[in-house]
Amino acid sequence: MTVANSVTELIGNTPVVRLNHLTDENDAELYAKLEYFNPGSSVKDRIALAMIEAAEKEGKLKPNDTIIEPTSGNTGIGLALVAAVKGYKAILVMPETMSIERRKLFKAYGAEVILTPGAQAIKGSIEKAQETC
Repeated sequence: MTVANSVTELIGNTPVVRLNHLTDENDAELYAKLEYFNPGSSVKDRIALAMIEAAEKEGKLKPNDTIIEPTSGNTGIGLALVAAVKGYKAILVMPETMSIERRKLFKAYGAEVILTPGAQAIKGSIEKAQETC
């Protein structure tokens, strides 16, 4: 059994499964990459980790910095997760129409959630995130 030193080591190391019963013997082989095995249950964990590590490498993100992101979904979950593991504060700005469960998940990862009017959709969240910077 492999033991990871950090949850970020698990991001992207998702299994691949051959889908044996969906093709005939003369067809191409079909495989599925099970991205829901990422720690945040989404392929968006990959982009969140890549964005944060790129910002660190470029010197744009330093210890104790805050990540502010408008989001309506899984990218926000990934950012909250990676920010928590790496010690950053995350502020996620989202329309109030997003589910209570999603808000609770963001908060469970330690992110601050700012809600914007639902009628403004993600555009309102983008504007609020820019103001928050």
